[in-house]
Amino acid sequence: MKGLILSGGKGTRLRPFTYTGAKQLVPVANKPVLFYAIEDLVEAGIRDIGIVIGDTGDQIRAAVGDGSRLNAQVTYIPQEAPLGLAHGVKIARGFIGAESFVLFLGDNFIRDGIVSEVRHFAERALNCQIMLHRVEHPENLGVAVLDGDRVVRLVEKPREFISNLALVGIYMFDPHIFEAIEQIKPSPRGELEITDAIQQLLDMGYRVGHQIVKGHWIDTGKVSDMLDANRLVLETIETLIEGAVDGGSKVIGGAIIEAGAQVIDSVIRGPVIIGANTRIERAFVGPFTAIGHDCLITHAEIENSIVMENSQIKNVRDRISDSLIGRFVEVSQSPPVPKTLRLMLGDHSQVGVL
Repeated sequence: MKGLILSGGKGTRLRPFTYTGAKQLVPVANKPVLFYAIEDLVEAGIRDIGIVIGDTGDQIRAAVGDGSRLNAQVTYIPQEAPLGLAHGVKIARGFIGAESFVLFLGDNFIRDGIVSEVRHFAERALNCQIMLHRVEHPENLGVAVLDGDRVVRLVEKPREFISNLALVGIYMFDPHIFEAIEQIKPSPRGELEITDAIQQLLDMGYRVGHQIVKGHWIDTGKVSDMLDANRLVLETIETLIEGAVDGGSKVIGGAIIEAGAQVIDSVIRGPVIIGANTRIERAFVGPFTAIGHDCLITHAEIENSIVMENSQIKNVRDRISDSLIGRFVEVSQSPPVPKTLRLMLGDHSQVGVL
């Protein structure tokens, strides 16, 4: 069985980050969200993985390499334009060959992995298996309609309520999916929709099963989603302090402080991860915060946030919360002082707080 990860989308909901970088490389607990997808596939015994790439392909290649450090073997499949999920599958036909495969959207995060779902698909000799999750707002997602335990219909972003069972961005197929894709046409938005392809499988009489995901699944397309995924990972960490924490500092709760990091006269209240060679001085780093490598946080307070590598937060009197701060960003204090700060800053930003 092979794996296929789609990483060619433009990530418009995560702008300005995605003007300069791939959305699949935005970090969750200091690890690109794409890496979680690769690790989930490897954990399920799938190491031969294709990654469909687009405009940010060079960044994806640089981050993942040949996949060996993630115990995988990676093949890159260029896509000339984001023409739909089913188009991404179509152009991977040469890589997939005659094998079954797992399709994984590169910006999807599922905390509990996919081992049991892959096993379920293999044991029942299905042609396709979809993963579903109950959601409050299905109108923005592809949904499935069930008749008992049988999948009878799939609809992409329904205008009227027909089901609250959203399609998780993880699918399992045998090679019949290529036959189905050849028979569908682009949707009104000009894309080959994976929901249409699976519906075509149903119409052709092939066996489409489903699994309902009861654990945590997040489509990390928005800042709030990234922070939710970050929180879910940090909830599971165990304390590991490889950096230096001086006698004037306190570390409370789970914390990972990587090699070369320094904590000076500060309070770290976990769960928190602090990247290598980052300096925290006279600061408060609160729960559910991930700070990348080579950062500086001084005379500032931050919680429930993601700070990417090589960024600085200096002399900010108000606590920063619920924020996603990009790479090479500088946040500093300028009077007068506001009461609260909510930040969404892209790479190489500079902010003077008034």
